[in-house]
Amino acid sequence: MTEIPVRQLRDETSLPAIGFGTYPLRGDEGTQAVLSALDTGYRLIDTAVNYKNEDAVGRALAETDVHRSDITVTTKLPGRQHGYEETLASFEDSRQALGVDTIDLYLIHWPNPSVDKYADAWRAMIDLQKDGRVRSIGVSNFTIDFLTRLAAETGVLPAVNQVEVHPYFPQDDLIAFHADHDIVTEAWSPLGKAAAPYNEQVIVDIAARHGVTPAQTVLRWHLERGVVPIPKSGNADRQRQNLDVFGFSLDADEVAAISALGTPDGRLFGGDPTVHEEM
Repeated sequence: MTEIPVRQLRDETSLPAIGFGTYPLRGDEGTQAVLSALDTGYRLIDTAVNYKNEDAVGRALAETDVHRSDITVTTKLPGRQHGYEETLASFEDSRQALGVDTIDLYLIHWPNPSVDKYADAWRAMIDLQKDGRVRSIGVSNFTIDFLTRLAAETGVLPAVNQVEVHPYFPQDDLIAFHADHDIVTEAWSPLGKAAAPYNEQVIVDIAARHGVTPAQTVLRWHLERGVVPIPKSGNADRQRQNLDVFGFSLDADEVAAISALGTPDGRLFGGDPTVHEEM
């Protein structure tokens, strides 16, 4: 079984260096995929209220032989439940759906600036962490401006920001800001989904030099940049391949060559969090 390194977080907890994404896996398929991932060696499981699969993840947590204390469970607050009291209620619903006493990493899924309640939601998360009901708190899809506002209004920066990162959208400026402010970057859709940047010749060539697959090369690119990728697959063989990225490394030139694939309009679906909102 692959030994996964961990990343230390600003709140003195830790996070596995790679995780398992669960969208859009639901029902028995979702439960079996999570069980397979845990059996393969994943210890960071990522879900969300809006994925509609917290119950499926919860069943896997109940059925697995892996001890609960060895698993980092992440879920996310949906936009329709922003606000202080709403966040506390949503947290309790998620906790019950997952069947856990404590949620390890709790994220605001999208900032939804037109609603303008994400700072109130963040205050509730701070209190949930103080009460010991959440181990670590963070956000998803937050820009530098949104992060700066959280710090200015509450004095507390997120431990994690989960954002879109892949070779067509490398997010250099945001990752640099995270590094300067001790925020760990997680990457959703780290392989670029149907855009398939791993088919680019530069990635194919780098993969061939290292004797690995192009997808493994892209995941290693994330790790070299200090990013925690959250790949998702219901296929057991693909799960194993995605986890097997710690036996080789990329040099600085290879990392730069992959990052150079980035384009200004590289987002997968135009999900600019200053305008794109999800409830």
